[in-house]
Amino acid sequence: MSVLEGKVALITGSGDGMGRAHALLLAERGADIVVHDIDPKMANETAERVRKAGRRAHVAVCDIADIAAVQSMVREAQGALGHIDILVNNAGYGQRAETPAITEQDFDRMMSVHVKGSFFATQAVVPGMKERRSGKIVNISSIWGMTGAPVAPHYCAAKAALLGLTKAWAKELAPWKILVNAVAPGGVKSGGPIKLDSPETLRAKEEKNPLKRYAEPIEMSYAVAYLVSPEADFVTGQVISPNGGDTIVGY
Repeated sequence: MSVLEGKVALITGSGDGMGRAHALLLAERGADIVVHDIDPKMANETAERVRKAGRRAHVAVCDIADIAAVQSMVREAQGALGHIDILVNNAGYGQRAETPAITEQDFDRMMSVHVKGSFFATQAVVPGMKERRSGKIVNISSIWGMTGAPVAPHYCAAKAALLGLTKAWAKELAPWKILVNAVAPGGVKSGGPIKLDSPETLRAKEEKNPLKRYAEPIEMSYAVAYLVSPEADFVTGQVISPNGGDTIVGY
């Protein structure tokens, strides 16, 4: 399947987890990939897998919260691969804490990675998309940005902010045929939950889900792949939340 043939996708935080799954699926569907991560080892591992799939890969290593570095990353990626057609704002940072325990440093880091990093990565790629009058941007939010949670209010706020940016950018960029959507995962066998919860806690959470399980990372990537495909050319400003039914009201 080569529905993305000729496209270049920049995926932030694609050294592992969901970001790597996004990168590999979009490569499988024909896209060349800009692999970004703060960890050079992980970024290069993803890039090698992209190349083994027969696609070009450019590695970009920087802190997504460093705006000058993000701007430089986009310029270098455009120089290496020619243009950026797709941006997936996937880079994230997780911390579980209730309000009294959250420091100013904690709060600033959460907002810098999720909100500031996504904002300025988008700002950097939009001029090229406007010039080509075409582009797809996907923000990776979270079910917690939709529902809230009893822990990590700063994480919930940052993910909710991405939903606001999605709607605002969809309206702002529509005249240039730049489409902006969001994916808001529920429980995924990747990242924070796996690292922070015991196996017993994870199983108890899975039992509360209507489908009785957490998702595999690739199941989030399928939503991303749809939104950046030609099949979604009339979809903008929307939020897809693959969550196994966790948001079914009154379940």
